[in-house]
Amino acid sequence: MQRMKKRREFLSTAASGHKWVRPAFVVQCAANDGCGQPPQVGFTATKKLGGAVLRNRIKRRLREAVRKFLPEKLQPGYNYVVIGRPDAAHLDFSTLGAELAEAVEKLHRVMAQRNSHK
Repeated sequence: MQRMKKRREFLSTAASGHKWVRPAFVVQCAANDGCGQPPQVGFTATKKLGGAVLRNRIKRRLREAVRKFLPEKLQPGYNYVVIGRPDAAHLDFSTLGAELAEAVEKLHRVMAQRNSHK
């Protein structure tokens, strides 16, 4: 798993992918250009959430949840963006991880269905 850090990577994932919304986060997923590359994951939290301390806490929790609960669920050749929402700051960590895993699985099912209809 690699980290996304460039704004254009975040924007291309948002523009060409699908998203799944939960109270604690939004996950966006899109196929990247390089086939077989390791999955890339980016994390963000808007200023609407609060100050820098809260935003950084939310991003740290999301990064750790992805690292701990999703390594086998993230597929090569895909980019993922995880956008923090207010509930991510206080949601139980195991629940946060389970919801992330469920969201990624559902995104892959939706994307597979849409690709099979093309």
